[in-house]
Amino acid sequence: MFEKPVVLVAARDPVRAMSLESLLPVAEVRHISDAEGLLRESHLTPPDVVLLYTDLPSRLALPELLTMLRGRADLGHTRWLAVGTQGLGPLLQSGADALMSDSTSTEALASQVRTLLERVRQSREQAERLAVLQRRMDVWEHEERVRDQLVHMLVHDLKNPIAAVMGLLEVVEEDDSVSKDSRDLLRLAREETHHLLHLSVNMLDVRKIQAGKMKLNTELLFAPQLAEVVAQARGDVGVGLQERHLRIELPLEMPPLSADPEILRRIYANLLSNAMKHTTTGGVITILAQPLGGELLCTMRDDGEGIPEDDIPNLFAAFEQSRLTLHGRFDTGMGLAFCKLAVEGHGGRIWVESERGRGASFFFTLPLSLDTDDDDFADLLI
Repeated sequence: MFEKPVVLVAARDPVRAMSLESLLPVAEVRHISDAEGLLRESHLTPPDVVLLYTDLPSRLALPELLTMLRGRADLGHTRWLAVGTQGLGPLLQSGADALMSDSTSTEALASQVRTLLERVRQSREQAERLAVLQRRMDVWEHEERVRDQLVHMLVHDLKNPIAAVMGLLEVVEEDDSVSKDSRDLLRLAREETHHLLHLSVNMLDVRKIQAGKMKLNTELLFAPQLAEVVAQARGDVGVGLQERHLRIELPLEMPPLSADPEILRRIYANLLSNAMKHTTTGGVITILAQPLGGELLCTMRDDGEGIPEDDIPNLFAAFEQSRLTLHGRFDTGMGLAFCKLAVEGHGGRIWVESERGRGASFFFTLPLSLDTDDDDFADLLI
């Protein structure tokens, strides 16, 4: 049932309230004869609008009374209209929303009350919308915490058994008594297990970066260190890379690169793994890097199936890629999501250029430390 807004007329003369009643049929108009009654009534029913006349009997100065009332949380939406001929200035300083002379016509007074009632209605609606948004935000934050905890537990519970399975498969694969066909199956099982390990680790790291919980341990990396990082990334990808032709062209000299070597290794490993998944046996994968201005431009190029144009806008979004690879495996895009977050965390950019059926080229940039002087170069190269 619709409840009428409450208007309190705090004045010595009850006629002031009676004259407003007929002009405000949408509201419940009540007369309050003194300050004590105003305190009591506002506690029982928080009003929408209060007309505070300067002739209201009160043991407390009216500005002090208004300050006290404005400080109450339950009256946060109440609007205060001070009415009189003297003492209006102090009431305005104490928090009155509007001032009017007591010689103002009743029609004008009613019009001002209607304006204040509309402001109260808008204020309450806005507060309700904010409360709904806050509840949704609380639910979302709770779900995010639960999701983070589940991902964290899942990855940590999976890493050890996956690593153990990989080790056991490798041991069995090296057994001379195993037939060639069985060895091929074991190699495939090890590759798939390796893929599962990378997927779980990427899932955890993507969540960490999104939550701002992954800290970069940046170092100054020169050409030899960059080559070492790429070599380590090759080893991380798995034996399937041996069936591709890998070309690497890295600079022999370059200004130092400011990067986290472990994260950079993961970036290269994920891009290599992505290129391998989308090329056939005998395909060509090319790794390039060259200083360009104040950045190092890194390229990962393959001659595989290419990327459909519709997939490119969401290519670096986790769980949005979901396209079938040449090897019958759906790609979640988690590795590319990690690459984007990791590159941007270094202050760089990442993008892709591709034509369906003609391969893909992934580019990313990382900042170079151009302000390192010659002595620093010599010290770091020793």
